[in-house]
Amino acid sequence: MNRSACLIFNPVAGQGDPNQDLANIRILLEPEIDLDIQLTTEEVGADQLAQQAVERGVDAIIACGGDGTLSAAAAALVGTSIPLGVISRGTANAFANALDLPDTIDAACRNILAGATRTVDAAICNGQPMVLLAGIGFEAEAVEQANRDAKNRFGMLAYVLAGFKQLRELESFDVEIETDDRVISLSAAAITVANAAPATSVLAQGPAGVVVDDGLLDVTIVAPANRAGAIAATYHLLQTALTGNPAERDDIGYLRTRRVKITTTPEQKVVLDGELAGTTPIEVECIPNGLTVFAPLIEEEVPTEKLNGLPNLVIEEKEE
Repeated sequence: MNRSACLIFNPVAGQGDPNQDLANIRILLEPEIDLDIQLTTEEVGADQLAQQAVERGVDAIIACGGDGTLSAAAAALVGTSIPLGVISRGTANAFANALDLPDTIDAACRNILAGATRTVDAAICNGQPMVLLAGIGFEAEAVEQANRDAKNRFGMLAYVLAGFKQLRELESFDVEIETDDRVISLSAAAITVANAAPATSVLAQGPAGVVVDDGLLDVTIVAPANRAGAIAATYHLLQTALTGNPAERDDIGYLRTRRVKITTTPEQKVVLDGELAGTTPIEVECIPNGLTVFAPLIEEEVPTEKLNGLPNLVIEEKEE
């Protein structure tokens, strides 16, 4: 008897032919999996389709689309034991890359058919499920600049172009970072709170690799003195992602924590899993082992912490 799964397919994601892509997925999966195929529309998103599938008691959910589709489907599965299969068809494919999942249709389908699963962390940000990251300041502004038309024309380059455009308007802000045991005050231009992040999410790369199953959030703080410093810091973070070495610049800091509250003056835009989600303050809490995905188990090294050198840094230890 075949396994069964709900396939949530976003026909407008990516730049390929959606009809051909869906046909290929069916050819690869349907000999072994009975698929209940649900298409997203402007009115009905992946989150609603996934929630309905959960309520029906499905064996598994397979999400096919861009990061918005994948994150929305994953969010509906947080706290359940229903496994998620990932077939990326988007521009950035950050979700698949963050979890070291295949990012082609053929390889993704083979991974799902193999049936191996692992549990990874999830998180809650201001009451909303978060599977990737929340970006404050620079990253949120860059994501807003990279609109749908630009992404369709330039793909991943749209984010790069938007980032360089945003560098011209770079502004620092005052920030207070509160964890369970201390309050950290400083000035920064960008802060990223990551549950999971691919190497392409450069501003999350302070510890040179975000561990997705350690029960902790990875917070990266970028605090350049000027535009030249911002370019240098961004390049340095790219190098940490490529080499696996943690950031060493004084204007980059990072820490790991189970939960965090971030307040800024003035308020800053927030991007949550690639979508704009209001402004600061934000409160983020990790949900250890909150999501099950079709993926082989991968051993990861645990990064350390670095805060020394950040501008206007004040750390107050909380009393127990």
